[in-house]
Amino acid sequence: MRLLFLGDIVGSCGREAVVRTVPELRRELRLDYVVANAENCTNGRGLIPRHADELFDCGIDILTGGNHTFQSRDLYPYLESTSGITRPINYPPGAPGRGIAEAGDLVVLNLIGRVFMGSDYDDPFRAADEALATINPNRFILVDLHAEATSEKQALGWYLDGRVTALFGTHTHVPTADHRLLNHGTAYCSDAGMCGARDSVIGDDIQSVIARFRTQLPTRLPPADGTAVLNGLLIEADDRTKRATSIERCDRVVC
Repeated sequence: MRLLFLGDIVGSCGREAVVRTVPELRRELRLDYVVANAENCTNGRGLIPRHADELFDCGIDILTGGNHTFQSRDLYPYLESTSGITRPINYPPGAPGRGIAEAGDLVVLNLIGRVFMGSDYDDPFRAADEALATINPNRFILVDLHAEATSEKQALGWYLDGRVTALFGTHTHVPTADHRLLNHGTAYCSDAGMCGARDSVIGDDIQSVIARFRTQLPTRLPPADGTAVLNGLLIEADDRTKRATSIERCDRVVC
């Protein structure tokens, strides 16, 4: 099994670059699955159904979410009716949508961290245990952990090592260089990065971000435009054991 995971897609720059590039990547890399974090697709914060449909149409199998998933209320019924989209499973009960999605023999579990995330989410460790108890272990299982703290991501990676095919972090938009296979066959990386404007501050307009830091005023942060970067992780996994056999970065610049 060959799978590409794309980091947070930010704004129209990142979304359009992904739509243009994914069909080519599927052919070039002989991909069985493409999974992407889509919680920042629409204006840099949130996701609307039309943009989700564009991503599915270009060849993405499953979309994951995070703390901005519920930014647009238009997405709420879409989360309930569309099988290929997730939101973190450890949101409190009553939140729209689901935290697990399936495509073929792939299952994707979406979690959100609690450290520095500014809200009261349920324990991601316990949520992972409960979710995995419902999933046939003879499936490829990918976890998107949307979290700020590297320590929390690493801890959950070790906790799930050997129980899932891969665990990748999202949320910080900056790719980390710690991609590796853990001891029991789980592919791991603290943060996949982003798909968005290369010349930006985590996908947002540079001058707007500088102004917010300098003044501490609630400045609007529009997504940046221009040349895009696609940050992703490519894994191969054994069809019999469902454990990862290789992991490498897959980063592209899209003009």
